[in-house]
Amino acid sequence: METIVLEQPGRFTLTETAQPGAPGPGEVLVRVLTVGICGTDLHAYEGTQPFFTYPRILGHELAVEVVETGDAVGDLQPGDLCAVNPYMTCGECAACLRGRTNCCAKMCVIGVHTDGGMRDRILLPAQQMYKCAKLPPEQVPLVETLGVGIHAVGRAAAQPGERAMVVGAGPIGLAVTEFLRLAGADIAVLEKMPERLAFAARHLGLKRYYRSHQEARQEEPSMLVFDCTGDRGSMEQSMNLLQQGGKLIFVGLINDHVSLFDPDIHRREATILSSRNSTPAEHRRVLQLMESGQIDVGAWPTECARRTIMHERFPAWLHREAGVVKAVVNWS
Repeated sequence: METIVLEQPGRFTLTETAQPGAPGPGEVLVRVLTVGICGTDLHAYEGTQPFFTYPRILGHELAVEVVETGDAVGDLQPGDLCAVNPYMTCGECAACLRGRTNCCAKMCVIGVHTDGGMRDRILLPAQQMYKCAKLPPEQVPLVETLGVGIHAVGRAAAQPGERAMVVGAGPIGLAVTEFLRLAGADIAVLEKMPERLAFAARHLGLKRYYRSHQEARQEEPSMLVFDCTGDRGSMEQSMNLLQQGGKLIFVGLINDHVSLFDPDIHRREATILSSRNSTPAEHRRVLQLMESGQIDVGAWPTECARRTIMHERFPAWLHREAGVVKAVVNWS
């Protein structure tokens, strides 16, 4: 079957690999339909993604069709369109036992720590699947993206009317903004790329938006500041956007040290939070909101590329100047 392998930073190979075997108990064999491209994939291509080894088959934001089922797979049947929870967890560590499977101590993410969905077919545990017949395949991979947003807003315990600043208007920043909107927060967005900022302002009906930290500091500080950039400079500056007693939430990830000036933290009595992944319950809530139309991401996939040209387009997706909000690979 056709498979794309990231052999090393900057180099994809289109190759043939063996077809998976028949599904065992609790497993399903699926056909890959679409693969969402996210910051993790882009950083892996650059060679800057933490906890990553090569070669690797990328692809953790997936829309799949069930082809064959093993025993004990619930109500899954051949032909079902599904989103995939890419977070394989142990169920035994302290985090899992507290229900915080999003930060499992033995986390294995499909397409990151183990081979993912950039191939024709893949065997997956049935418990990782979410049926979603009401969504088009181009939008289904965004369940995982939006899961990161709903988890971050939940970590912050956002309240109606609270001033919130989202730094970075890529897919993760947009996801955070969507759930702040549902929480009733008073939202501003900071994004230095004009194309991304214009999309966020238009799509989300924003009244307050800024091109730089310096510009954003001219307004009243925010009780909640979500840094979704994965950029060291931005993460270090975002403290300056925070109210006294506020919360700074790092959603973006960087393979580097971040330095904060301690008097700034203490003067504000700031709470600093990190946010990682999401839980199955949050995925199901995301699906419910997408299928009911309360969250509309129809405009997000601004490029849907065939797998045969993905290697040509991938370098362009690294550059936000390209104006691509969300790239999706059409695998089927």
